[in-house]
Amino acid sequence: MAKYQQDVRLLLEKIGGKDNIQAVSHCMTRMRFVLVNPKKADEKAIEAIPAVKGTFTQAGQYQVIIGNDVANFYQEFTKYAGIEGVSKDAVKSVAKTRQNPLQRIMGALGEIFAPIIPALICGGLVLGFRNIIGEVDLLNGRTQSLADVSQFWAGMYSFLWLIGEAIFHFLPVGITWSITKKMGTTQILGIILGLTLISPQLLNGFSVATTAASDIPVWDFGFAQVQMIGYQGQVVAAILAGFVLVYLEKFFKKICPEVVSMVIVPFFALVPAVLIAHTVVGPIGWQIGDFIANIVNLGLNSNFKLLFAALFGLFYAPIVMTGLHHMTNAIDSQLVNTYSGTNLWPMIALSNIAQGSAVLAMSILQKRNERAQQVNIPACISCYLGVTEPALFGVNLKYGFPLICGMIGSACAAMISIGTGVTAISIGVGGLPGILSIYPEYWVNFLLAMAAAIVVPFALTFIVGSRKLSREDRALADAAIVPDGASAAVDAPAAQPTAAPDRIELVAICDGHTIPLAAVPDEVFSQGVMGEGMAFEPSGDTIYAPAAGEVTVVMEDSRHACGLALAGGAELLIHVGIDTVNMNGDGFTLFVHEGDQVQPGDKLISFSPDKIAAAGHPKTTVLVVTEPAGYENMTFRTGIDVKRGKTIAAVLE
Repeated sequence: MAKYQQDVRLLLEKIGGKDNIQAVSHCMTRMRFVLVNPKKADEKAIEAIPAVKGTFTQAGQYQVIIGNDVANFYQEFTKYAGIEGVSKDAVKSVAKTRQNPLQRIMGALGEIFAPIIPALICGGLVLGFRNIIGEVDLLNGRTQSLADVSQFWAGMYSFLWLIGEAIFHFLPVGITWSITKKMGTTQILGIILGLTLISPQLLNGFSVATTAASDIPVWDFGFAQVQMIGYQGQVVAAILAGFVLVYLEKFFKKICPEVVSMVIVPFFALVPAVLIAHTVVGPIGWQIGDFIANIVNLGLNSNFKLLFAALFGLFYAPIVMTGLHHMTNAIDSQLVNTYSGTNLWPMIALSNIAQGSAVLAMSILQKRNERAQQVNIPACISCYLGVTEPALFGVNLKYGFPLICGMIGSACAAMISIGTGVTAISIGVGGLPGILSIYPEYWVNFLLAMAAAIVVPFALTFIVGSRKLSREDRALADAAIVPDGASAAVDAPAAQPTAAPDRIELVAICDGHTIPLAAVPDEVFSQGVMGEGMAFEPSGDTIYAPAAGEVTVVMEDSRHACGLALAGGAELLIHVGIDTVNMNGDGFTLFVHEGDQVQPGDKLISFSPDKIAAAGHPKTTVLVVTEPAGYENMTFRTGIDVKRGKTIAAVLE
């Protein structure tokens, strides 16, 4: 008899039957469905099925969480339902067809900008620091800057422009590269196309407005002339040009014989793409970009600007949770290019601060709850430095009211920011360091807005939390958390984890830093749906076995996760990166197979941190106890630096 016969029958019935399934696949822990009519799925009934640990919908996919044994469940389900499973890519493609055009556009923008964000953050910091040393008169009665009185700082001011120009003026190169990477075409052609948009032969795009039309150089083809205008800092024009190249390359690959493809395809894709970029989509993109920037700028400077600011500040945090916030990078970049500054970015930084302040209040309220503090403190620091996902998913969304209090505080701060004209010179880091990207004349105004972003969410969260949080939430003494420095077993040079039925010690699976599970930017893990556990921020590129056991499951195609069965019946899931299943194994190597026996410190999986970062995913690696098997007391040592194979990271008793 099939192990999950009753469960698969119920799932098929409650999900709406075979006719409601457009496509189905699975990853390491979840069944992934694309449903004809998602409303037919009875969520409560599905979550009541014994084998199901939870459900959620993301990117057009209805995902049913099963756990480590999802492969067997999937086989039984597809056999019983009489349907053929497809690849994860196929499910993803079908899911996209279920999205409306706006969702697809926003999703594509997010995927394009995700790999570029680290450069934008770095560039914002560089320009902010350059702003301080060269534009702020701090010396000699506030008449001279550091660069005015010091040759060193003058040289540094000049040098830093090398980096700022490379990031913001040459942004089209990064965009066209990212598009070719996302679409699976030749990335070097994308880079070359981007370079042709910012070539030194062209009139710099930032100089066009101040150059007479008669002085703009042209290519003269006899029957027509084309202006030699560069697209430095232009976003929309670069996006359009990138997609022209992608579809030309795909077209010629389809019709060209493979024997001459290497010669024919690059030439007939790149040359027309460059010509079309400078004659058609470039000018069109320039106009679209200016139109978007003008509309947003109008909203930020109209009689309704305070309402606009309030709505943006209120809803920015929920937008972050959907991943659609990446679209603001394109708008911000266009505003900087068109108006030499942006009023939008300061509000984003203030939203970061507001959510962090809500977490700070939670930290005060839960000061006796050691387990909660393991999440609250890192999440608060992260927010104040501009990264809100740990706070949003790990704390504020979990309790609900801190998220709303943070949103209210963000709206108040945004109105102060817009009402007093706060303007950023560029995109920079968010949170408290965001002040480095603000024009100096607006620092006092921005500090007032920051005060609102700190005080309002903190006060509201504290007041509501004092009444709403249970006594257990506020004062639970969790013996399962070992205080830092309390364990004499840490980093014992010759320590070997034991595997006795009454106690299992798990050594660190990599070098790096440990964080609480609730701080992981994935709701299935952060909310403990898969079980209790912890996460690692690896400093290396290899994951090792935490204890002796048997490999029970591996993802042979994506190679990003594996399951282990330990002595005493406990089962673990090790998952490298967040959403890395979408990389289809690129950059991952498996060292084990199902049925292998491993010892502590044996290699399990290696990965490429650069490829994970380029794909826009965190490399956060999760270790979850999916089957406790009677081990009621679990200790997870989070918030510490660990050494693989030496540091005791967790204990099951």
